[in-house]
Amino acid sequence: MVGLSLFLLVGVGILTWSVLDDDTYVVPPPSAGPALARPAEAARSLRLLEQAVGSGDPALAADAAPEGDRAAAALLRSLVGNARALRVRDFSLRFLDVTGGTEEDTWTAAVDATWRFAGFDRTSARAEVLVRFAGEDAGIVAVGGATGVAPVWLAGPATVRRTPDVLVLVAGTGAAQDTAARGYLARGRDALPVVGRVLPSWDGPLVIEVPAGPAELDRVLDADAGAYAGVAAVTASPDATSAPGVPVHVFLNPAEFDRLRPLGAQVVMSHEATHVATDATTSRQMPQWLVEGFADYVSLRDVRIPDARAAAQVIEQVRADGPPRALPGAVEFDASTGHAGAAYESAWIACRVLVERRGEDALVDLYAAVREGQPLADVLRSSFGWSEVQLVRAWRTRLSDLAA
Repeated sequence: MVGLSLFLLVGVGILTWSVLDDDTYVVPPPSAGPALARPAEAARSLRLLEQAVGSGDPALAADAAPEGDRAAAALLRSLVGNARALRVRDFSLRFLDVTGGTEEDTWTAAVDATWRFAGFDRTSARAEVLVRFAGEDAGIVAVGGATGVAPVWLAGPATVRRTPDVLVLVAGTGAAQDTAARGYLARGRDALPVVGRVLPSWDGPLVIEVPAGPAELDRVLDADAGAYAGVAAVTASPDATSAPGVPVHVFLNPAEFDRLRPLGAQVVMSHEATHVATDATTSRQMPQWLVEGFADYVSLRDVRIPDARAAAQVIEQVRADGPPRALPGAVEFDASTGHAGAAYESAWIACRVLVERRGEDALVDLYAAVREGQPLADVLRSSFGWSEVQLVRAWRTRLSDLAA
């Protein structure tokens, strides 16, 4: 069950802004686009939506839709409702360039978008999103496309639930979404003290976003189709980057997360909350076994599960092939291999071996030191009296003992 969670180490979707300062923005001419594309009118529609979100005016948002398009007007009004519930701030939309041809008399353009959720995000997310326009007035008919980031709150009506320390955003509205949102909120709140017992300086906040399904999750994070089909949760920036200081949210795949039993769901949520607490999305220089093993150590620390159950996949692997010769890396954690669960479990065992050697505080200090750039080998030697070879030897012995 622990192996169902996945952590996004490197964001995707490199942004291509044509304007990065606060000077007056001038709409660029389209480089090459369909004949019906009207960049100047599109920029006006974007400004209307931006103003509507900033002022909380759904009627103004409807004016950004194509004339007479009731469905588009309803969509844009819902985005203002989402923004109000989420307390969106620093929202901006800047036209970049025409990106696609026509489809049913519509055309698409890349738009530079910024936003943050007040009280939860210290900085703004900034991403390139696709916006679809239609009509002579180039009204907005949809936000988000097959490429680029597609934020949940800009995709359509959504359900929002919050406490002072946990914010939940679920795609869609209705009784089912409301029930689900309340459940996710409870899981998020229960994760805070789980993480806090190991990392007492962190007590939130935590943002949980839930797209409609795995395909929507792929689009939210600008990932390849099917990338998160078998994944229950992922921790990432809402703008799909790994730049220092960006907001970090937990994204759930309801098709997988909702299938978990209560204990498994809580372990996954606590695992992802640990990534948020340690700002793991920007920890690109850290060994992945340490990032994932530490998160599993925190989430499983006080859970009463026999090792034979919590490490069942790696035990089966060791019985079949013997213990791995090296700690798991990016290849082993790749969910598409079908063996990522064993990698998570083996990384968790490695962290437990370290705790048994010098204690929990030493593991926390090692994680912090490596995250700050100290070589793992140096920290192991100074704090644990081990070389990396000795750690691997002790880890392999523990795995063999579990499989005996």
